[in-house]
Amino acid sequence: MTPLDREAPTSLDPTDHRWIDTEPALAALVDELRDEPELAIDTEFHRERTFFAEVSVVQIGWSGGIALIDTLTVDPAPLAPLLGGGRTITMHAAAQDLEVMQRACGTVPDVLFDTQIAAGFIGYGTPSLSSLLQGELGVALPKGDRLTDWLRRPLGLDARTYAAGDVAHLLPLADKLRNRLVERGRLEWAEDECANLRARSMVVREPTEAWWRVKEARSLRGTAVGVAQCVAAWRERRAAEIDQPIRFVLPDLALVGIAQKPPANEEQLRRVRGLDDRHLRRDAAAQLLAAIAEGQTLPKEQFHLPPAGEVDRELRPAVTLVSAWVSQLARDQAIDTTILATRGDLEALIRGDADARLAAGWRAEAVGDAIRALVAGEAALAFGGPNRLVLEQRSRVTFQ
Repeated sequence: MTPLDREAPTSLDPTDHRWIDTEPALAALVDELRDEPELAIDTEFHRERTFFAEVSVVQIGWSGGIALIDTLTVDPAPLAPLLGGGRTITMHAAAQDLEVMQRACGTVPDVLFDTQIAAGFIGYGTPSLSSLLQGELGVALPKGDRLTDWLRRPLGLDARTYAAGDVAHLLPLADKLRNRLVERGRLEWAEDECANLRARSMVVREPTEAWWRVKEARSLRGTAVGVAQCVAAWRERRAAEIDQPIRFVLPDLALVGIAQKPPANEEQLRRVRGLDDRHLRRDAAAQLLAAIAEGQTLPKEQFHLPPAGEVDRELRPAVTLVSAWVSQLARDQAIDTTILATRGDLEALIRGDADARLAAGWRAEAVGDAIRALVAGEAALAFGGPNRLVLEQRSRVTFQ
């Protein structure tokens, strides 16, 4: 049955929800939902003072109602079977929610439909749930308090209703988006992109690559790279071990300073800009000095370097020109430019990176194959009118 054929789901009343705060109630809910073909899921969490997100509420919507699971009193792990079984899990802007579900339930949805991603294929940019619901269903979500303390108990009725509202309309929204995607022949593209997001959520971050995320560290050379790599890896592991944000363990400013001028003892360590007693409690100083020493002797062949950041100088004008054409194409086709191709995607394809996103899948079909034809000299960009670029194959076919 296609999205256009099945009975359309309807919105739910967010004030009519169940609060699940006992194990028997959660077990009964899981049993009740086993045969549901699609669920709407959202999470509420905090991570201001922890390394791992502290999930406080999991919201689930289905054809028959809404349930809010109090994860401060009930372990959400029994929800895991609901994420599989071939059922579709609909979420909005799911990246962080997937991380939360992976840690809380030990798995992520087998089949994901992200309404924010789907919206990008029908002309939206990166819409909030509120703006998307207003645009597609004419539903106005009540404004919530962004400072709500989701870890507070008891959680007030207004906060619960607000949380329920995040899933109350997701299923009819997803249904409408699917119909519009089918009409444009882009449902498979959106589903592929949702699957890509799901796959990325399961990739374990390598501590040896943590230094890549420190902008100032990317300009380091020689021994400083080894020190930055080992110190950042230590910081990542320690932050996870004590469940504190990495900035609480060691600020970026201090990490770069240590890499540039490695301290040899605790006295020198305490003089590093950005470090104070908070960062050197208990055994932290000794561990940090050990990581510094390891980095200073790390062989260059063990450096984990970030992917090449730029194309050759002579190809930079080509990237700029192709980027302009891709932006024009995205506008013409009503596809979010950031979904279609970022500048980094264009550079990766033009460099010939083996894992370039534009080299396979729906992106290759949409733009990648045409760009490769351009790079190979089989096509050329030309002005096709006022402020318009046209990618023309040098024989007969025109991509535009």
